[in-house]
Amino acid sequence: MAETRAGAVTLKGNPLTLVGKALKPGDAAPDFKLQKNDLSDATLADSAGKTRIITTIPSLDTSVCDAQTRRFNQEAASLPNVEILVVSMDLPFAQKRWCGAAGIDKVTTLSAHRCGKFAEDYGVLIQGGPLDRCTARAVFVVDPSGKLKHVEYVAETATPPNFDAALAAAKG
Repeated sequence: MAETRAGAVTLKGNPLTLVGKALKPGDAAPDFKLQKNDLSDATLADSAGKTRIITTIPSLDTSVCDAQTRRFNQEAASLPNVEILVVSMDLPFAQKRWCGAAGIDKVTTLSAHRCGKFAEDYGVLIQGGPLDRCTARAVFVVDPSGKLKHVEYVAETATPPNFDAALAAAKG
């Protein structure tokens, strides 16, 4: 059974419960099978040999998630050999619509809607409350060999991650 971490993160000061073990730098990044917005599958192995920034968000249709995804899309141009993956429980159709409307073309949005395994494996599955079954806001930087270089579970879901730390880890 997956570990639960009550109060690891909050939403506007109210504790949330996360399901799954907290990952840390040095851990192997768990593989996954998620859905792209063209309905094809995506795995961690698909981008082997590159540095990956995996950022999880509750939903593209919230202001902080919108701003976070736009920022990573903007930063992607200055990150050669880095793939940025934005993961949420949003359906692939909604992700495709949002990306088109927002002009997002340098990051890959992935949907974890089919099952909670990705969210549990990365320790970001929210259990209970208003965001039940959404993914918590987090950033993972995975080196080309599949090891985690940087992990941030954003303490307050209504705030953005530490972009500078994530980008420095991806460049370093």
